[in-house]
Amino acid sequence: MNFEITPLSLAGACQDKSDALIVLVSEGFKPGKDALSQLIGHALQAKDLEFKAGKVLPGYLAPGIHAARIWLVGCGQGSAASVKTAISAVMPAVKSAQIVNLTVVMVSSLDAVALQAAVQGVADGSYVYTTTLSKPIARKLKKVRFGVPVLNAVAQTAFDTAVATVSGVELAKEWANRPANHATPTLLAQAAQQLAKSAKLTCQVMGPKEVAKLGMGSFMSVAQGSREPLRFIVLQYQGASKQQSPVVLVGKGITFDTGGISMKPAAEMDEMKFDMSGAASVLGVFKALGQLKPSINVVGLIPACENMPDGLAVKPGDVVTSMSGQTIEILNTDAEGRLILCDALTYAERFKPAAVIDIATLTGACMVALGAVRSGLFASNDALAAALLQAGEQALDLCWRLPLDDDYAEGLKSNFADVANVGGRAGGAITAAKFLQRFAASYPWAHLDIAGTAWKNGAAKGATGRPVGLLLQYLLAHSGSQASVKPRKAKTGVSSRA
Repeated sequence: MNFEITPLSLAGACQDKSDALIVLVSEGFKPGKDALSQLIGHALQAKDLEFKAGKVLPGYLAPGIHAARIWLVGCGQGSAASVKTAISAVMPAVKSAQIVNLTVVMVSSLDAVALQAAVQGVADGSYVYTTTLSKPIARKLKKVRFGVPVLNAVAQTAFDTAVATVSGVELAKEWANRPANHATPTLLAQAAQQLAKSAKLTCQVMGPKEVAKLGMGSFMSVAQGSREPLRFIVLQYQGASKQQSPVVLVGKGITFDTGGISMKPAAEMDEMKFDMSGAASVLGVFKALGQLKPSINVVGLIPACENMPDGLAVKPGDVVTSMSGQTIEILNTDAEGRLILCDALTYAERFKPAAVIDIATLTGACMVALGAVRSGLFASNDALAAALLQAGEQALDLCWRLPLDDDYAEGLKSNFADVANVGGRAGGAITAAKFLQRFAASYPWAHLDIAGTAWKNGAAKGATGRPVGLLLQYLLAHSGSQASVKPRKAKTGVSSRA
């Protein structure tokens, strides 16, 4: 989709040639003499339109306004959350009307976060998955112009960041939405190699022989029951000097999870194609980095494989040796995500990282605890935890910190290995994090459990692309705030493609 940003007054919006207008009306609006201002003023006076976020008043062929369709939408005080609510409320109507060219008009200036929320809301509301449809439903919305009262460098940078975030989120959605036979470890690796064609990006892909040579016995144990060969993907973005320590992102890449010998129930097992959403989010972040080119070094590690119940599959009670040398008793083969992540966390040590963040659809327990609103956050470092929490708030991609008390690790004790891979039902999200923490002792580490936030169920079933927004916001702040992203000179009609 093509996005543009331009300075645009309400009077100018009356002459806009788009198919439709969305007009975000915030508190404190004062009508001018143009037709659109008068329409808004009369609607507010008649109480047909409210400032409350998400209140929508549709219009058609209004006198003095070129666009045939108009949606006046209340957005409260213009906060990011209110703008997100407003855009979410109106986009189903825009999508249903099959609008091709759309202009979103802000009657008053929005801050950077609210502007980003508007861009991301339009993209999310118009997203269509098409890859495996015999007759793909094309995304009707082709061009969106955002009209702001004043276009300055801050607004331009916020817009550029939002467009790059949208690009990353949609790549994450694409790969998480794909059926497992269209998103094998090999295909996932090819997607990473495609990203590496951008400047400052490189990609290395390792197969079973290379992984065996590294001693990743835990990772290999999960893959041994599948005919699809595992892949270990190493992406690197270098936007700063080689002397600067990178941030390492580790994404769980289980491209399909049957549970292995500890097989899952049949109901909703199709959703286990989403079990590589952590890996998909890493791909999405790297796509955005390739567009923004911030001054930071980032490494992406993706251990990718299937978890299948073949005759060679790992069995409950088997003991394997991880890359760290620690032995693991596998009591439940459906707790496989931590088994592939632990070796990747050990591998991360060679980069001497400033911080390591792993992202995984890891536990149903986290879904029970936090639902679909906030991702679970665990961290060994308070400063890293605070930075991720703040990034989530700014990106409207929320997380919540959960504890890592050593007492929770008691259930992971084993009589036959250094550690067991599960610790019982109680506190399952925490015991999973405690398992991972054993392999991340040499650097600041955080774990994001996105089991509840990576996808939606029901009629809206599909990937959300989270937490690409949170991670990108954190990385930009880590690189010295978004000022490190060189904005283009603000001018009329600046456009970007997502």
